[in-house]
Amino acid sequence: MQDAAKAVGALGQAAGLERAARLRSGWYARYLWVFAAGQLVLVPMAVMWHGPVSAVTFAVTNALLVTGLSVYAMRQRVMRRGFGVKHGVMMATWTTAFSLSITVGTEAFGHGAAFAAAAALACALPPAVGAWTEMRSAA
Repeated sequence: MQDAAKAVGALGQAAGLERAARLRSGWYARYLWVFAAGQLVLVPMAVMWHGPVSAVTFAVTNALLVTGLSVYAMRQRVMRRGFGVKHGVMMATWTTAFSLSITVGTEAFGHGAAFAAAAALACALPPAVGAWTEMRSAA
């Protein structure tokens, strides 16, 4: 009988931990919204600007974004189940969109503003979808 009470207590504690993780996992949606907004600035910069000054500006801006987001993520205490897979799929999708936009897209469509806007939206889409699905699953 005492073992059954311990098991029920452990299950209750596990349910409480899962509830806390779900409530506190909203940080990842904020992380992804900031990442998506960064793409709306960084991708046009990469597509339209030319020369060494633009390369340094892009690198520094990107480094600041990644560093800020990494520090923010490291300070979070809760990660819900499936986080690693979800983040990996989102980053792989973003990497594909960014790589294709910068290499193939620039070769095919040039460095125009219309292409830069379309590429920025294409690169912002994976983190925006990830943030939206994270907000839905955290609710």
